Amino acid sequence: MNRRVAALGAARLPRDLHPVAWWLWALGLATAASFTTNPYLLLLLIGVACLAVAARRSAQPWADSFRIYLWLGVVIVVVRVLFRVLVGGGDGGRVLLHLPQIPLPHWTLGLRLLGPVTQEALLAGLYDGLRLAAIVICVGSANALANPKRLLRSVPPALYEIGSALVVAVTVLPQLADSVRRVRAAQLLRGGDSGRVRKLRRLLVPVLEDALERSLSLAAGMDTRGYGRTSGATPRERRTTGGLMLLGLCAVAVGVYGGLDRTTPAWLGRPMLVLGVGVSVVAIRLAGRRVGRSRYRPDRWRWPELVVAASGVAVGTSGWWISRHQLAIAYPSVTVSPTVSLLALVAAVVAVGGALCSPRPEGASLPAGAS
Repeated sequence: MNRRVAALGAARLPRDLHPVAWWLWALGLATAASFTTNPYLLLLLIGVACLAVAARRSAQPWADSFRIYLWLGVVIVVVRVLFRVLVGGGDGGRVLLHLPQIPLPHWTLGLRLLGPVTQEALLAGLYDGLRLAAIVICVGSANALANPKRLLRSVPPALYEIGSALVVAVTVLPQLADSVRRVRAAQLLRGGDSGRVRKLRRLLVPVLEDALERSLSLAAGMDTRGYGRTSGATPRERRTTGGLMLLGLCAVAVGVYGGLDRTTPAWLGRPMLVLGVGVSVVAIRLAGRRVGRSRYRPDRWRWPELVVAASGVAVGTSGWWISRHQLAIAYPSVTVSPTVSLLALVAAVVAVGGALCSPRPEGASLPAGAS
């Protein structure tokens, strides 16, 4: 009994949570955001992501990248609303602004430029933009919370080539935030032009170059250390692995087509999709056996990882259920005020609770009054 209590307490000691758990949690939030255009639900998901990052982000450079995702979300919403105004603010509804309409040729199929801007059109653009912004911010929370280098260690050995590309893709934005801070500090010490345009030009090029070079250096260092080095495999093993992979991908393609086309037989839908995924997993496992990879202090899943991942899955499932059974809440009309259901509030509480069950990261500063 004492050993079990000690193990539970050790899981809560300051440490970095498994990166896959954070990504499952964030993808659950992003999935729920993709199933709704309700602004209240979307703002609730954004608030959950912001709260989790504020409470559990580390002192590493990639933790500062979350503010970039927040600004990107604001830009997405603004651009989406402006685009609605540009291509026509709507034909019916309450007109808020009268703009001169620019006629277009008949082959544009009713598309127009400017014209009267209605309240319903602006709200529709706001809802669509907010949904995309919520998805981006939820994914950005995983990028700020999860260690991208440790995430690469969880990639299956057979996908080492994809893993090298993912290192560059995942670490560019976190390195960008760190590069901005270092380049800005260096330019302040040197002095120089004080104009905003000139300062932006002097800052932008070194920041982009430094962030990309650091990400490429990481991938090159992995390749130098033998990451993804393959051992000998017989021609029969290579043919078997390739055949299984091709068969699995074909089955997945047929299953997706059967799920989208309602006129196809039932066995071409989900059964074929499940079969394709299963065959692909077997092929990946077989291919991974010929890839030599050593692990030092492998990441283990403990109960905080399970709670965080389960809370993300629960939120994504709740969003899917609401989109199927509570259409008025998931997709509110622009003519009525949106509402929130009890299930949505419970899902948000589960998401916050799951994130706060994670241990405090190493090196993170405690807030005032915390113990």
